[in-house]
Amino acid sequence: MTIHEILAAFKTKRILVIGDVMIDEYMLGKVHRISPEAPVPIISLGKEEQRLGGAANVALNLQALGATPMLCAVVGNDKKGNDFLELLRDQQMPLNGILLSEERVTTVKTRVIGNNQHLLRIDAEDTHALSVTEEEAFLEKIKAILGQETIDAVIFEDYNKGVLTPRIISEITDLANSKGIPTTVDPKKDNFLAYKGVTLFKPNLKELKEGIGIDCSYQEIDLFNQAVSQLEKELNNQITFVTLSESGVFIKKDETRYHTPAHFRNIADVSGAGDTVISVATLCLTAELSIESIAELSNLAGGLVCEKSGVVSIEPDQLIQECEGKQFE
Repeated sequence: MTIHEILAAFKTKRILVIGDVMIDEYMLGKVHRISPEAPVPIISLGKEEQRLGGAANVALNLQALGATPMLCAVVGNDKKGNDFLELLRDQQMPLNGILLSEERVTTVKTRVIGNNQHLLRIDAEDTHALSVTEEEAFLEKIKAILGQETIDAVIFEDYNKGVLTPRIISEITDLANSKGIPTTVDPKKDNFLAYKGVTLFKPNLKELKEGIGIDCSYQEIDLFNQAVSQLEKELNNQITFVTLSESGVFIKKDETRYHTPAHFRNIADVSGAGDTVISVATLCLTAELSIESIAELSNLAGGLVCEKSGVVSIEPDQLIQECEGKQFE
């Protein structure tokens, strides 16, 4: 398949994204002097921006690639929660999967940037697990969508903010498996080994080491393979996809293993690269591409977004430019 045929296939896909969402706020300005009150820069504020972050950025990546994302998440019933809903409306995304919580605040990550330098980040968030009441209400929303809509894949996007509880993970994975819907995971440490029976599991190297308890690098291939084997023994997942930062990506299905090195990039910001990788990998999986093609395309896309500052989604034209003339299986 050419990249044009692959992108055409993506346009038919409807993907359910479940996980932690946030607003990425940016305060941008110029620094001309140091404060007389403390040894800190004074920023002359130029503009402020709000962007969809976390699992919502995964949805943006899917949308940018032509697919139809359906987002299931929990935000606070507060001003920032309303801002989040407004950002979703601006992107013409449905709101029926969003639960407004009386028990937690909307997660906001505020980045202060002066003279194009990242100076400070302020996080406002609750990270406790959903209460039993809200867990039940959230499960009902997710199950309703899975019951009423045609869904080609489910993405679990975990940022350790408490929305993806072990019960939600297991019940939705079981439901998806019973319907023949593939499940993919971008995990974090807290519930790392809760994703039993998923189709594709995508940790980065740090998450793999912490989650399994084996300190390794891709250069220490025997230890690395031991960590992957231990992971698959715990999870019984079909595909293991490990992002290796400057060493590229590794993917394994059954006895087939494949590694592709990173492409040389002018790295501006790695924020959001994982969101892009899981989006592309999931769409490639639904398009029934080989694991080698999943790795190649996801690796390319993740590298491209690292060339831009802030959390941004992939631009299909850039992917086309990088893949023009190549064939994928």
